[in-house]
Amino acid sequence: MTADLVMNTECGQLYHGDCIPWMRSLEPGSVDLLFADPPFNLGKDYGKGINDKLKDDEYLRWTYEWLDAAVNLLSPGGAIWVYNIPRWNLMIGAYLMGKKELMFRHQVAVSMKMSLPIPGKLSPAHYSLLYFTKGKPRTFTRPRTPIEVCRHCGGEIHDYGGHRNKMNPAGVNLTDIWTDLSPVRHRKDKRRAANALPEKMLERVLTISSNPGDMVLDPFGGSGTTYAVAERMHRHWLGIELGDTEPIERRLTGREAVFEMPAKGDAGKKDRSAASTPRRRTVSADRLKQYPLIA
Repeated sequence: MTADLVMNTECGQLYHGDCIPWMRSLEPGSVDLLFADPPFNLGKDYGKGINDKLKDDEYLRWTYEWLDAAVNLLSPGGAIWVYNIPRWNLMIGAYLMGKKELMFRHQVAVSMKMSLPIPGKLSPAHYSLLYFTKGKPRTFTRPRTPIEVCRHCGGEIHDYGGHRNKMNPAGVNLTDIWTDLSPVRHRKDKRRAANALPEKMLERVLTISSNPGDMVLDPFGGSGTTYAVAERMHRHWLGIELGDTEPIERRLTGREAVFEMPAKGDAGKKDRSAASTPRRRTVSADRLKQYPLIA
């Protein structure tokens, strides 16, 4: 399957197609930051032609293929971030640790509330976010978070060992446990029926591992969160989506999102009617001319 260019913006290019052959066609060492939020193989509905319920060995084989293509694209000092459930990221992390050119930096626990209980197990309440670099990181900016206060009385929660007066006024150093992110569940924030990541997460990742003008790549476009944040933060970007690209196009051109809220779960039931199933729309050549190519 070939990848088709469907959109150019001031900073980026969006393609429709399979990410693996597409990434293999790009110039090695041309990407400064790669962020990936692949399907989790949980049987969710991401539209026609996308199978999110593979056998475990098939899913891992596919995962290792796109990881190989992704690592090959990283520039010296470039960063790769992979977002997934802990089950898969345990194996993804082990696979990346086996690559001599990569340096392990962090495994971030991303707290996500509203998790449902699972019989016989602890209630899952976090996702895993892996962070590796190709050798020593070329850039690293450590964000600070506001000092926590009680939402009832407004008082500060911690006394910082009696050294509050010595704290940086910009806040506290970011840790590897992120508890201040909320899932995108409300219609006013969603761009499609399936799940999406909060922009705050991508702002944080791009701040840590990139600078204005750097090239950012996301091989699983989804609702276009990475691309929207990259545009706003003045990063060049490349992206591809196997499913419907229209939600991304609408987002990047400031148009209203058109979708039906799922009846159950993040991505809804698999037997949704055809009328509510997103369709892919190819942008005309005349429309592409409205957006300049990346210099």
